[in-house]
Amino acid sequence: MKIIIVGSVAAGTSVAAKARRNDESAEIIVYEKGPDISYSICGIPYYLGNEVEDLSELIPRDKKWFEARYNVKMNINHEVTAIDPVNQTIRVTDLSNGAEVEETFDKLVLATGANVTIPGYVDSQMKNIFPVRTMEDTRHIDAFIQEADPKQAVIIGGGYIGMEIAEQFTHRGIKSIIIQRGSHIMSSFDPEISFRVQEHLQLNGVEVYTNEEVTAIHQDDSHLVHAVETKSGHRFNADIVILATGVRPNVTLAQQAGLQLGPTGAIQVDKHMRTSHENIYAVGDVAESYSSITRKPFYHPLGSTANKMGRIAGDVITGGELEFHGVLGTGIFRVFELAVGTTGLTEQAARNEGFDVEVLYNLKPARAEYLNGKELLIKAIADRKSGRLLGAQAIGTEGVDKRLDVLATALHFKANVEDLFHLDLAYAPPFSTTKDPVMYTGMALHNAISRNLPLLSPAELVGKEDDYQIIDTRSRKQYEASHVQGAQHISLKDLREKASTLDPKKRTVTYCNKGTTGNAAQNILINLGFEKVYNLSGGNKNYQVYRRYLNSSNT
Repeated sequence: MKIIIVGSVAAGTSVAAKARRNDESAEIIVYEKGPDISYSICGIPYYLGNEVEDLSELIPRDKKWFEARYNVKMNINHEVTAIDPVNQTIRVTDLSNGAEVEETFDKLVLATGANVTIPGYVDSQMKNIFPVRTMEDTRHIDAFIQEADPKQAVIIGGGYIGMEIAEQFTHRGIKSIIIQRGSHIMSSFDPEISFRVQEHLQLNGVEVYTNEEVTAIHQDDSHLVHAVETKSGHRFNADIVILATGVRPNVTLAQQAGLQLGPTGAIQVDKHMRTSHENIYAVGDVAESYSSITRKPFYHPLGSTANKMGRIAGDVITGGELEFHGVLGTGIFRVFELAVGTTGLTEQAARNEGFDVEVLYNLKPARAEYLNGKELLIKAIADRKSGRLLGAQAIGTEGVDKRLDVLATALHFKANVEDLFHLDLAYAPPFSTTKDPVMYTGMALHNAISRNLPLLSPAELVGKEDDYQIIDTRSRKQYEASHVQGAQHISLKDLREKASTLDPKKRTVTYCNKGTTGNAAQNILINLGFEKVYNLSGGNKNYQVYRRYLNSSNT
């Protein structure tokens, strides 16, 4: 059997490695357009910020190593220019000398990845505007920084790469300005969560502009960019411009071959990574995923997903039975020591899918506070009807990855929120609290859904404060420093005595600073016969952040 693989970053090399492990007799040939194979795209920002000392650390395997290890013919600087699916041939150009050859295949795997979206205002002659996708891009950016010593960067796009580049450029002494076309950075998060990251960026000297669309790039006679202009008329000086404008699947070959594309624009594949042609497969950033929650097509270009898809294709082609189980959209990044992660559906996505959602904002220390445990925020989404966990977002300086992975595992196995409380998680004061934030998340959501202890999010309260009887259960000092609009102060210790001054038939909201004491007050009033009592999720602290978010959106 002759297997040809087009592309050799995460997915392509995974195909080759797994196919060889399964079958020593197969002829495996890889074609790669660029000079590098199996490199870490996700590591690029950290090299540019000097956290990674040598670029070779991001390219752990070269052509010679891979050929020797897996008995695979690896052709770098070779571009596949056409596919004939009927005769099962490809046409290949050797970019070093222009020579063309035709190659037959029994099985063909497209691992052509994704391309950075290059906006129309970008001129190919511009010298100091760069995408961030390949090792060649990385070499060019680093060389320019060393030569020109730029002082200010404009980063177009507020996704993961934009955040990471802003962090790393700041470490390198380059001031960063992020321009985001949409209403908030990090579009895969709910906007009020993204706002917390925006505040953190600004505290660290990064300027962030949302709802700003770039319309022009200004360059001098030598084609050096010196300014970026937006639709609103803003003009930002720039010594270097980074395109973090997102990626789209590189489907040129697939379209030429007549392969079926999915609704996301990526190549449509089945659970075995097979395309609409029985002998052609697609893996990695060029292939369409699907949500394991909604079962709908989903495009999620990530190295971990690409590796998984490549392994599955390599196994199936050589007689195995692996299947793709979809993705949750799990992602995480770091920005100035703050870890930010998401898995499953956001609140907005869950509502768009028709779920009746319960929303919890859980603010808890990642480990014992007497050992300097830092606060962790988990926003969790659940389906009121079934009790099933639907998604979560988390932010904090420690413990985010651990909790996110537990929640992603729970989502994968379709856990109910009650299941989270019953998890037997590792506990010792240096690592967690007695009720781990994941366990507390499950407990609070289960109480809200099944035990008549409903939660109210700031989004549901702001602007409707007059419709509720709002009780601040904290100390008088805390209340006077900051409180929910329209709230009256009755501390928890006085609540039983003063409950008679309240209207038990009016919808009531209790709150504290973060949520726990508010829940205790909620229990007291319900037990005293109050008809409908909500606990403000995340307490006053979360409420005030949400008010700042709304104010920022209106300016």
